[in-house]
Amino acid sequence: MLHVAAPRLEAEELSDQLPPAEPRAAPPAPPLAWIMLAIAGLIAAALLALKVRDGGPLGWDRAIILALRTPGDNAQPIGPAWLHEVMVNVTALGSGTVLTIVVVAIVGLFLVQRLWLTAALVAVATLLGSGIAAQAKYWVGRPRPDLVDHLVQVTGLSFPSGHATNSAIVYLTLAGLVAQVTRGRSTRLYVLVLAMLLAGAIGCSRVYLGVHWPSDVLAGWCAGTGWAAMWWWIGAAVRQRLAARRSR
Repeated sequence: MLHVAAPRLEAEELSDQLPPAEPRAAPPAPPLAWIMLAIAGLIAAALLALKVRDGGPLGWDRAIILALRTPGDNAQPIGPAWLHEVMVNVTALGSGTVLTIVVVAIVGLFLVQRLWLTAALVAVATLLGSGIAAQAKYWVGRPRPDLVDHLVQVTGLSFPSGHATNSAIVYLTLAGLVAQVTRGRSTRLYVLVLAMLLAGAIGCSRVYLGVHWPSDVLAGWCAGTGWAAMWWWIGAAVRQRLAARRSR
């Protein structure tokens, strides 16, 4: 019996020494802060939806969108000619095609690295969030801006901005979950800042191109940020539960 048990014991000791495929716990952070951020973001988006549902643009909606057009010519955006092309390219980063490619590529990378939990969290969070955002458009039923010319071709309803919402959901959720499997505070901070800049630039481009009211984009940012914070907390909670089971 001793001869049989010894190899098993050595295998268990070796398994404990090997680096786990998934971190045993998320990086330390105040869970209450993430929960409050999730609640605040989702409530803010819901309040904006109630404010604009079946109604016209808000006063600051009109002011901002007109400020981005040349006075006397609502078809001409402000700024140099190259800015228009830049905004078109930036807005493409929030398209369904690009976001799908990003999610598939990142999930594939996690699977290759044997980060099964993180891959599953990313897939579920982004798919579910995008589906809810699409349904919200029909619930609010807000038409797109007709105050200025659209500088890119669009279809469908306006609130919330699909590009702003989905880019925030995808990039911020990815940043939060990537931070849980990445060592180094500076690296985690870089990923988070990059995600915020991407989501911010994409949302601004939608207003500049005249295809969304600013409140559409603001609601998308709020909802996406709240959604990402919620999934950071979910990921951390699952990791803590798994760590507790391993320690038994």
